[in-house]
Amino acid sequence: MRIILVTGAGGAGRTTVATATALAEAHAGRRVLLVPGDADPARPGPAAGAARAAGPGTLTVLRPDPAGDFRREFLALQARSGTVLDLLGASPFEDAELTELPGSRQFALLRAVREAAAGDHDLAVVDLPPLREALTVLALPEQLRRYLRRLLPPERQAARALRPMLAQLAGVPMPAQWLYETTARWERELAAVQAVVESPDTTVRLVVEPGPAAAATLRDARLGLALQGLALDAVIANRLLPAASEDPWLAALTAQQHRHLAELRAGAGDLLHELPHLGRDPRGPEDLALLAAGPGLPPAAAPAPSVEDRRAEDGVLVWHLPLPGAVKQELSLVRRGDELLLGAGPFRRTLPLPPVLRRCTVTGAGLVDGDLAIRFAPDPGLWPRPS
Repeated sequence: MRIILVTGAGGAGRTTVATATALAEAHAGRRVLLVPGDADPARPGPAAGAARAAGPGTLTVLRPDPAGDFRREFLALQARSGTVLDLLGASPFEDAELTELPGSRQFALLRAVREAAAGDHDLAVVDLPPLREALTVLALPEQLRRYLRRLLPPERQAARALRPMLAQLAGVPMPAQWLYETTARWERELAAVQAVVESPDTTVRLVVEPGPAAAATLRDARLGLALQGLALDAVIANRLLPAASEDPWLAALTAQQHRHLAELRAGAGDLLHELPHLGRDPRGPEDLALLAAGPGLPPAAAPAPSVEDRRAEDGVLVWHLPLPGAVKQELSLVRRGDELLLGAGPFRRTLPLPPVLRRCTVTGAGLVDGDLAIRFAPDPGLWPRPS
């Protein structure tokens, strides 16, 4: 199943474009699932009437439930750790007194993405938060799995039969089995979400309104998505004013907008889709039908890192990392053990080194036309010697 993740600049019309896209695909006869970004049932947004106007296909709305998800997870964790809490004299919480904490919405959205991928649909359209928050949300599964592995390595579970003995020898309590079981469950759920995000059938659609910040938003999107290994399938230039107007004020505003549109066209190329300004907020399915951006490009894998073996020429291996739009002055590289801590502009990611590079030392790096080439020299103390 294909999944389209819709993000963009704040206030650029992401939710409207996501809903219009889902509705257009349903009109084309597909079974579509829409995950709206607004989780408040009291403010249903454009998705409210779209499901009733799906046409020959079907349009189902899956609304995230941050408060419900948080209560279920918290109460389940509380139940599993009941013995420890009793020893500490803690007073357990009841369902009615729990309210969601900051971050609950991001986790609920990730859970909705996983449920969308598991459903029986042809396409899922997910309305994500603004660009930088969206990239943070999409990076969460990988980051949290790394934290779990560092704090509670899976190999420690092999010694669970020795925990009572170790507790007596060390004089401190060892982690209980419920903690490892909870960690394993979280690991499975995070791995499932990460697999959906990184699937070649998952693409990202960027919505911007042509203006002074549009080109910078596109640059950030290309850089942040490339760093996370995600593919961009379309750039939506939303709310374009009519090109011809006798009103001098509107004509000047249109000319300014079209200058920024030219910058977008230069940066996005064939990915660019243009949507008109309706002169009003969209009022129903008829207006949404005017704002469908089309299917975008077919799902394609994002440019992937690769290792080039140049030992025969100059004795090094080169790790190529695609980073379109990256600027040399905004790059940072730190090797820590078998990982590379890479910073590109406002974005960060910890990348595991390919096995062949773990026995090498970093000798330099260069950035040319969006390709970061990191040079590694084999470590004589670790590299196999020829017989």
